[in-house]
Amino acid sequence: MMQDKILAEIITIGDEILIGQIVDTNSAWLAIEFNKAGISVKQITSVSDDEQHILQAFADAEKRADITIITGGLGPTKDDITKKTMYKYFGATHWKTDDESLKIIEKIFAKYNAPLLPSNVQQASVPNNCEVLVNDLGTAPGMLFKKNGKIFISLPGVPYEMMNLIENKVLPLLAKQYKLPSIIHRTILTVGVGESFLADRLESIENELPEHIKLAYLPKLGQVRLRLSSYGNNNSLLKGEMDVHVEKIIKAIPDNWVAQEDIPLEKVILDIMKAQGHTLSVAESCTGGAISQLFTQQPKCSSVFVGGGIVYSNELKNKLLGVKFETLKNYGAVSEQTIKEMVTGALANFNTDYAMAVSGIAGPDGGQPDKPVGTVWIAVANKYKIVAQKFVFGNNRHQNIERSAVTALHLLYKLLKSNNPL
Repeated sequence: MMQDKILAEIITIGDEILIGQIVDTNSAWLAIEFNKAGISVKQITSVSDDEQHILQAFADAEKRADITIITGGLGPTKDDITKKTMYKYFGATHWKTDDESLKIIEKIFAKYNAPLLPSNVQQASVPNNCEVLVNDLGTAPGMLFKKNGKIFISLPGVPYEMMNLIENKVLPLLAKQYKLPSIIHRTILTVGVGESFLADRLESIENELPEHIKLAYLPKLGQVRLRLSSYGNNNSLLKGEMDVHVEKIIKAIPDNWVAQEDIPLEKVILDIMKAQGHTLSVAESCTGGAISQLFTQQPKCSSVFVGGGIVYSNELKNKLLGVKFETLKNYGAVSEQTIKEMVTGALANFNTDYAMAVSGIAGPDGGQPDKPVGTVWIAVANKYKIVAQKFVFGNNRHQNIERSAVTALHLLYKLLKSNNPL
């Protein structure tokens, strides 16, 4: 089949998603993998365990998409009605037992020495007009249906089972069915500038983009990811075009871009410091460990990040970091004087090449006329230089913590890139 774009829709089925009991991570993963394969996901829909809702979702998807991926509702309990609804929608005439799936089910229950109930055996029963996608890791097989030139694929909602079927069964099958176009994404991570300011500075570049290249702005607190997406049939030509436009963008924002790949800022910092052979410690007050958590979520962070202290009280600021009680009394915990003693104390007491320190008023209370809620002092340092800066964010506690963490990372990044080598 020859098409310029292959369009896909994802339908997730389950009341647990709609009431917020679980988060739909399957759709996000599927969208990433489909885009890598050259398949454009145009809609993601979540529906309840209700036959009429599911039937309507199928009918709508059939009009919009070439490929519809359905996840969930394939379990052995009565509330799992996806398979019965598909039997009805695709006009099956009878049920058939898939012998290979039944053998897997029997093997799983034998492994755990558990009784094989009729409801479990029933999971190997599928509509007669589907192509079975054998699930090597679970009891619910995948099913593929074709209708009016469109493909529908039903998969179990268990993430690792669904992922295994997509990678090993579904994507190879779709690659044979369609001539898939190339889709290339390039991401530029920016820090310290808002979405509207970026759009203003990049307006002329964006206006010059050819029709097949799109620029998207993906903001979060303190950061914006710029994603360039290019569609076509000549992969090498697309890559060359993308290189040109990426270069134009980073030249337009020299002080704000930090990476030309889709990785978090903390990963950028860890990679730089690992290459330099340097270590890092932190002294956190108002962020309460948020900065440490960002680093420790990254694999192999221990080669750079040694740890630090959550010094929420003045007593711990003194005991762990050596901040003078006189400094705390005269200037307060949220001050330039205190933050500088915190960061130098972290350098000395934790014996690292670089250190970060944060102290502020996260809110919602604790503000003063000269130090309103959202006031935060941040310092980064190595043995040659200390950079300390005051920020005033806002009234939302959670946002203040997140902004403080991201801003501290940005200050450290700028110190690492400055002309102050160790």
